[in-house]
Amino acid sequence: MPYDQHSDPHSDPFEDRLSAALHQAGGAFEADRGALAAAGALRGRRLRLRRRAAVVGGVTGVALAGACGALLVPWGQGSPAAPQPSSVAAGPRPAGTHAPGVGKEQMIRTLERLLPPGKSGEETGRGSEEGPAVFPFASVVYDDGHGAAAVSVSVNRVEPGGTDARQAVECPDKVYVPYDSCVTKRLTDGSVIRVMRGYEYPDRRAQTKLWTAELVTPAGQHVAVSEWNAPSEKGSAVSRDEPPLDPAALTRLASAEEWRTLVDALPRDPRRPEPDPTDAGAGLHARSRLLSLLPRRLKVVGRSGDDGDFAYVVVDDGKGRSLVQVNVQPHQDEVRDDLFGPDDETLADGTRVAVHQGPGEKGGDGVVMWTVDTMRKDGFRVVISAFNSGTQHDSATRATPALTVAQLRGIALDPRWRS
Repeated sequence: MPYDQHSDPHSDPFEDRLSAALHQAGGAFEADRGALAAAGALRGRRLRLRRRAAVVGGVTGVALAGACGALLVPWGQGSPAAPQPSSVAAGPRPAGTHAPGVGKEQMIRTLERLLPPGKSGEETGRGSEEGPAVFPFASVVYDDGHGAAAVSVSVNRVEPGGTDARQAVECPDKVYVPYDSCVTKRLTDGSVIRVMRGYEYPDRRAQTKLWTAELVTPAGQHVAVSEWNAPSEKGSAVSRDEPPLDPAALTRLASAEEWRTLVDALPRDPRRPEPDPTDAGAGLHARSRLLSLLPRRLKVVGRSGDDGDFAYVVVDDGKGRSLVQVNVQPHQDEVRDDLFGPDDETLADGTRVAVHQGPGEKGGDGVVMWTVDTMRKDGFRVVISAFNSGTQHDSATRATPALTVAQLRGIALDPRWRS
């Protein structure tokens, strides 16, 4: 799933880092608090859609967070939790609200016990006793004799077999997340784990490496481990060539039975709404629709899977590669005022149109991002962006995107998105 680009004031901002997320994203895990099941279902649906919104929103300061469902999250590498008392990202948001059940000290001491022999200090963490909609996490600075390194872990619960579970263990698309290796495998107990060796900064402006392991059990227990080759996630000089735990050690740590016991201690939220089947209808085949609306002169040299309401393609008109991405979202009425201002265009049928042109947001040298954001009167939103590079984090491959603003506008306003 692509990195989140904005934060959402209406939700716990896991989408700012690790999922992740982290990651990470990478996947995203909401904790809806609606008093009634029906209200909770509606709010939950809108939160999911809002988080996907800014993947292609591209508006600095817009109160949205994007997690498109093509990646991930919460991969521990791109999106995180609300501001933590630690310099280390804590992990993904919970799938349901958490009543007191797992303490801060439990998390910290469990992490210390499970790490290989060495010294640990600067412990920080949070337990579920600190409030509703809070996921437990712990982080320490660990030294195995070869240099201090930050290590963190978080636990939560996801719906077995659901989208969050699947996305947590999928390897992200390198169009959005650069990494050296990513392996997903099934363990003997049926759990699935994804181990990824990547970087703290997508553009590698620093030598800080970020290695993560995400495990999901058949029962929906989710464990996310992150480690760095520096004493903190950001702001510290690299202290060693690589993080201390190799993939095998990461797997052992993430799959330890102790974490599953802690997840089981998190009470389930009986008010958590069932998935709304209408969520899948709007952009179920966004990639197919985007491909059908592209100018014929463009050669498609890369594309996403046909995975719901988000899609991207990489096109080349002979002048260099250009990334084009789109998000399709119904039920966005309540964020209309966050997205559109008095100077933005209003069409005769009430559709709002906003155009944004500026630098890319992922650090690529010379990358620009052109975005057309549209919302119909009933809250149906289509937002499309194009870049002058084949990815968001690599250097520009051309002077401008392969699609003009007028072409982006035409695609976003095409009535066929509604079908």
